[in-house]
Amino acid sequence: MPLFQRKKPPPPEKPSEDLPEDDDTQNKSKNHKKPSGGKAKWSCVDSCCWFIGCVCLTWWFLLFLYNAMPASFPQYVTEAITGPLPDPPGVKLKKEGLKAKHPVVFIPGIVTGGLELWEGKQCADGLFRKRLWGGTFGEVYKRPLCWVEHMSLDNETGLDPAGIRIRAVSGLVAADYFAPGYFVWAVLIANLAHIGYEEKNMYMAAYDWRLSFQNTEVRDQTLSRMKSNIELMVSTNGGKKAVIVPHSMGVLYFLHFMKWVEAPAPMGGGGGPDWCAKHIKAVMNIGGPFLGVPKAVAGLFSAEAKDVAVARAIAPGFLDTDIFRLQTLQHVMRMTRTWDSTMSMIPKGGDTIWGGLDWAPEKGHTCSGKKKSSNKTRGEAGENSVSKTKPVNYGRIISFGKDVAEAAPSDIENIDFRGAVKGQSIPNNTCRDVWTEYHDMGIGGIKAIAEYKVYTADAVIDLLHYVAPKMMARGAAHFSYGIADDLDDPKYEHHRHWSNPLETKLPNAPEMEIYSLYGVGIPTERSYIYKLNQSPDSCIPFHIFTSAHEEDEESCLKAGVYNVDGDETVPVLSAGFMCAKAWRGKTRFNPSGIKTYIREYNHSPPANLLEGRGTQSGAHVDIMGNFALIEDIMRVATGGNGSDLGHDQVHSGIFEWSERIDLKL
Repeated sequence: MPLFQRKKPPPPEKPSEDLPEDDDTQNKSKNHKKPSGGKAKWSCVDSCCWFIGCVCLTWWFLLFLYNAMPASFPQYVTEAITGPLPDPPGVKLKKEGLKAKHPVVFIPGIVTGGLELWEGKQCADGLFRKRLWGGTFGEVYKRPLCWVEHMSLDNETGLDPAGIRIRAVSGLVAADYFAPGYFVWAVLIANLAHIGYEEKNMYMAAYDWRLSFQNTEVRDQTLSRMKSNIELMVSTNGGKKAVIVPHSMGVLYFLHFMKWVEAPAPMGGGGGPDWCAKHIKAVMNIGGPFLGVPKAVAGLFSAEAKDVAVARAIAPGFLDTDIFRLQTLQHVMRMTRTWDSTMSMIPKGGDTIWGGLDWAPEKGHTCSGKKKSSNKTRGEAGENSVSKTKPVNYGRIISFGKDVAEAAPSDIENIDFRGAVKGQSIPNNTCRDVWTEYHDMGIGGIKAIAEYKVYTADAVIDLLHYVAPKMMARGAAHFSYGIADDLDDPKYEHHRHWSNPLETKLPNAPEMEIYSLYGVGIPTERSYIYKLNQSPDSCIPFHIFTSAHEEDEESCLKAGVYNVDGDETVPVLSAGFMCAKAWRGKTRFNPSGIKTYIREYNHSPPANLLEGRGTQSGAHVDIMGNFALIEDIMRVATGGNGSDLGHDQVHSGIFEWSERIDLKL
């Protein structure tokens, strides 16, 4: 008999049938009843929490790895995949023995320069000298309506609203990065530093890009400070002239500066007719919209371009509705229409440059995306650009309906909108919450716009005057879009003409050089198909008709937008025409015969994610990291000229297209 005997546990006591359970006990027994199999039920909330937890855990793990790995690891992996990477231009030119010589001035374009708050309303407390534009954009999400109020200018004067002061960030940090990790000038600055450049011979001419060019001087004396800094850099660098590097709208800003600096005070800087000849070696324009961009028309007309239109098509009504009390596109339209700088990029030259109802310089261009040969000469350029699809009427910048865009000119019956009577009624009374000039047009005025059917570059100016008369009246004091018949006419001495290269002369500086550096090989917006939107939810009555689309590989019509060759923002025609024809040799626009060069960079996207935005990109901003472009700039800054670069480098049909433009030279 064993010494220890295991006792069986007593059977559980059964609840007395005579004593009823209380309500709490019954509810607990019901709530804790397990499904068959003994597993707890998995709710939707549990799934969401699990998913969010996995995403956060993965993100923090990757962030840890990124901070823990050696800085050379991405380059090591990239070289293991693609082979050895070429030396950056700064390292390459340093090995060649080149050193810093000419001072360099950077001029940022629209939206890429940082803006900070110096005075604001109560809703902006705690933001003194914090960036409202550029950086992390945190305030856009925290207090969007306050941000919109502070980023808008006065609708009457185009200057500061009462109680608000926003100013450009100063120094190289103003536009080295647009946002964390998104470079603008940083790569070029870093490469110049390799050969000895530093802040004493590099200068970022930052300015408030929202203002008209002349108003940057009126309010901030930005043009005067640029003049003084260039003079100082030239004098402290042994009299070596400066190399100016403007980007995007900064190209137009510097055109304005070259006329301002020589003009007599008080309108100008009083530098005299030889100031540019004494102080400037070369102007190396990157992605310059010399003749404007059609994209500006779409932005002012309907607060959208290709990307916004596609987003609206994917989620109809989303951008037009009240999102967290922010009626998105209405606020964008109201804000951007106070920025006078946007009007500087309206197409210039009218039908003479951009084409009419039945012709355009780029006629026959194909958007097949096939790679062109690396370096065509002037005679060869564009000969492979003959399209087999139906011809595109690029001269019709806005067409209401695909049938109108493709119709013969004789089949289009226009009803002139210019004399149409505007009313006070609008389709949606709730649109009054965010006022735009469309509120003053009325249903009759809106229909008159659609019934005109098609708008060329000449008619687009009248269109914008009709739909936004207050904005255009303010802009007309600062910008002009025509072609001068007589450049000696005293009226062209007014500053409103200075940023239009078709209404001004280049300075008398025969030793100076002008370069057009821009990307090609990317479909770029050229003209649009619109529709009249009478939806009660829409407060902006005109939308790009994204359903207008063709699947043909060679077709240039995608989602209501006709594309042409360019850098995704500026068409080749705008970036290249002045240096290809209007300024080439001695012309009435270039009386001293300043040498001009075109340097095109064929777009090549990054081969893998580790390459970031790529070193051969031709995109409008990404080209600032293009090694070939950076090397060209550095060779000129170290004393080279156009001959050292190999003269023109052309991949597009710019010379052929320029010859089709009948402009008196």
